[in-house]
Amino acid sequence: MTIHVNDATLSFHLTNNDVSYIFRVLEKSAQLEHLYYGEAVHHRSDFSHLIEREVRPSTNRFTGDHTSSFEHIKQEYPSYGTTDFRYPAFTIEQPNGSYITDFRYDSYRIIKGKPTLSGLPHTYVEREDEAETLIITLVDDVIDVTLELSYTIYTDRAVITRHSHFINNSIATYTLSEAQSLSIDFPDDNFEMVQLNGAWAREAHVGVSPLKKGVQSVSSNRGASGHVHNPFIALKRPHTTEQTGEVYGFSLVYSGNFRAQVEVDTYDVSRVSLGINPFHFAWQLTPGDSFTTPEAVMVYSQAGLSGMSQTFHDLYRKRLARGYWRDKTRPILINNWEATYFDFDEDKILTIAKSAKDLGIELFVLDDGWFGKRNDDATSLGDWFVDHDKLPNGISALSKKVTELGMRFGLWFEPEMISHGTKLYEDHPDWLLEAPDRSPSHGRNQYVLDFSRDEVIEHIYQLMTAVIDDSEISYIKWDMNRNITEAYSRTLQPQAQGEAFHRYILGVYKLYEKLTTRYPEILFESCAGGGGRFDPGLLYYAPQTWTSDDTDAVERLKIQYGTSMVYPLSAIGSHVSQIPNHQVGRSTPLQTRAEVAYFGTFGYELDVTELTAAEKETVKKQVTFFKRYRELISHGTFHRLLSPFESNETAWMVVSHDQSEALVGYYKVLAKPNEGYKRIKLTGLDKDCLYHVAPLNKEYYGSELMAYGIILADDFTDRANEYWGREHPGDYQSHIFTLTKK
Repeated sequence: MTIHVNDATLSFHLTNNDVSYIFRVLEKSAQLEHLYYGEAVHHRSDFSHLIEREVRPSTNRFTGDHTSSFEHIKQEYPSYGTTDFRYPAFTIEQPNGSYITDFRYDSYRIIKGKPTLSGLPHTYVEREDEAETLIITLVDDVIDVTLELSYTIYTDRAVITRHSHFINNSIATYTLSEAQSLSIDFPDDNFEMVQLNGAWAREAHVGVSPLKKGVQSVSSNRGASGHVHNPFIALKRPHTTEQTGEVYGFSLVYSGNFRAQVEVDTYDVSRVSLGINPFHFAWQLTPGDSFTTPEAVMVYSQAGLSGMSQTFHDLYRKRLARGYWRDKTRPILINNWEATYFDFDEDKILTIAKSAKDLGIELFVLDDGWFGKRNDDATSLGDWFVDHDKLPNGISALSKKVTELGMRFGLWFEPEMISHGTKLYEDHPDWLLEAPDRSPSHGRNQYVLDFSRDEVIEHIYQLMTAVIDDSEISYIKWDMNRNITEAYSRTLQPQAQGEAFHRYILGVYKLYEKLTTRYPEILFESCAGGGGRFDPGLLYYAPQTWTSDDTDAVERLKIQYGTSMVYPLSAIGSHVSQIPNHQVGRSTPLQTRAEVAYFGTFGYELDVTELTAAEKETVKKQVTFFKRYRELISHGTFHRLLSPFESNETAWMVVSHDQSEALVGYYKVLAKPNEGYKRIKLTGLDKDCLYHVAPLNKEYYGSELMAYGIILADDFTDRANEYWGREHPGDYQSHIFTLTKK
């Protein structure tokens, strides 16, 4: 049993071997008081010793009770107006103009396993004994609305998931103008906040800052989770490192506007909230209607940031991603984008595919430009029928020819967008998201379809399935290259326009669900101008994401390092690309490009027909190497060792679950003269096991590798002439070490 209820005191304890979460029902107000979240503690019949009360100058809830101020009580799901002046978890606007609510405890129930969330992505279980779910029911009798707070604790993971469910039982219509997925009050502010920030081509940079009095947050109001911030934050103790110390991680399973916020009050209490961004959110809760918030995932770690990440990785790889490709190793692909852009024909594509097949590559992906009259980015989106000038025999024939080579075939779509001048636009100019009587903004010369409308989704679904059904397609890259600006839907009433953002992303999920249900063996990869929608919501439908349009190996060190804070390597799309790099103009060695890209799904994005004979032999070896280790990379335990945000060097490693083998990546960006000696201390190994380390061709015990590490300097004792005669690799160096248990 992972959920304990003390019925006499109405206290609730969610616990397993790793974590405890405790709250109770307040005696007078029947609201919920948070007591503890952290390292697992023993269950007790009474947790009243955790209650903290002092008389303070404050506004109190009850006459004669000077300790009933909600400003000084840690809460589970706080509301506005009844003596708590901090940010609430929800707000319900009522017809009389009031925002005041009073949700009181009504009942609880415990469910074995984990219920599904209809229409929303969510983590899941495959057996009832994997988790237990506690649902607390609260009722506001004045407005006749029910609030259900759901808590799921996994049996063998330091994971608790939360979401909220509002039910309008009345005859009135209310406006839900804020509805967070979780709120939690920590008793102190001795934390640093970790977040992932960036922009297009530099996503997922790690930011760390100490908490301070007031509010600090990360968010998106772009209609997507966005390049700028990821729907994730963590609170870590100041002394916490990658491998040691306490961390609380918070991740939202959602792909639209979000907000992750920490508010530190004047008494050092830190309130964390996570959910849909209240910016331009206003959901009409009509009589009999209900609203469910997205799922929030809470992870607790005593083993540092890597420990937190490994818990997220395991959960998202095994109990968020679904279907045929969840546990399978992914094919090595080649994408033609940087090789050809829009300039290709069938002969050119087949020539690249044949060369790729000879190198051992397994999947050819035809990117943008195959449809309508798409010779640049100003046209054709929405006209999902083949350009017969480029491909006279169509996608059907091309896909079959590629398949006959012994490769899989993949295709690029951007289903959510439309271009002016297309047949789709001529037939349905009212299908755009745009404000009445105003000129819509464009991004990349394209506009956004109104995915809050079922008829739009169905039409795009029919266009896509017509192409897919007629072809041999094993992979689809779903792109989304601009954010939402004028979030206005013609089919929503004026008072319901605050629903447009959320209804849009629900429409995206609906189309994904229809396609993945119809084509369960197609591998979907999500993309939004790279990592603009790299979030847990889309991993539920597409088990891998194109991490960034920036394919430069040096920049990818930071991007992939940051992304790994939350997301498993099996989800990280990573390619070897052209040089000079098309985003930053940098030329890096082919070896380095591959040795960065190995730690992801791996593929190529270049014209392999232009490679020299020597380069082709190198690619063959890289492909062979990745095939040998991709099971380890996809399913092993990932550890970050050296941060690219802190030095000129980066290192990481992945270890098999039985600790029998490991792969270590080490990268040095700039060469430096006359440096000191360098070592990489490893982690996660069997300390008593003897490992063979290649290419050093030496043997070390796990204890040695973790205590003093891999020594990077060669031993040139009595070999000075050899030292001066060696070839110096220069900038952008990389090394891969393989460890095999003896």
